[in-house]
Amino acid sequence: MNAMSRIIAIANQKGGVGKTTTAINLAASLAVAEKRVLLVDFDPQSNTTSGIGADKEDETRNIYTCLSGDVPVGECIKDTDLEWLKIIPAHRNLAGAEIELVTQIGREFFLRNILLPLKEEFDYILIDCPPSLGLLTVNALVAAESVMIPIQCEYFALEGVTDLMRTISMIRDSVNPSLELEGVVLTMYDERTNLSQQVTQEIRTYFNERVFETVIPRNVRLGEAPSFGLPVLMYEIKSRGAQSYLKLAKELIDHETKSVG
Repeated sequence: MNAMSRIIAIANQKGGVGKTTTAINLAASLAVAEKRVLLVDFDPQSNTTSGIGADKEDETRNIYTCLSGDVPVGECIKDTDLEWLKIIPAHRNLAGAEIELVTQIGREFFLRNILLPLKEEFDYILIDCPPSLGLLTVNALVAAESVMIPIQCEYFALEGVTDLMRTISMIRDSVNPSLELEGVVLTMYDERTNLSQQVTQEIRTYFNERVFETVIPRNVRLGEAPSFGLPVLMYEIKSRGAQSYLKLAKELIDHETKSVG
């Protein structure tokens, strides 16, 4: 098995914290560093799918048809504009999976069973979770080896994070003891405001060294890129948004290399 291979869930049950932006742009930045990356869109809203330029209306080959066992996972992996980056798209049908899985035996393990055989083929598998702590997010946390939490630099930033941490430790205690916190990413940072600086301090105090050095700024280009179906580095590589995600990818790779070595 690929020693460096890693399944990372990108989760925060609060919406609008830069979760999808982080999933798309971190995946693209890792791919530019010639890491083999699989991006799994596990959010029924399918914003990651459309934001990377994949088809969110394809009803036959997506993560939902994989989960339901209708289509083998290999047929659901699609190419993107970046050579090293593949995606398993989401579809709005995924919203129904939450209810359908409830009655299934081993319902927490469906995603894990799909992704584990793919570890050979990829260096990183990134899962974009829905903004809730329902069964889909639980599936993602059971499948993952670590969790990355994007937190927006705003009032009440830590509100809800304690629920997520509780869910993580519950999953650790029951079905996935090796689940780690990959780290916290500060997003939508505005250095002109005292608030952003206060929140940064508060989060660094709460999570200590688990916070990535790289901070993602508020950036117009980051907001525009998804409507063109492009990661920001293919839309405007010189933008601060693109540069910060390239830095975050480097930090993640360095971090893995250290922990392996």
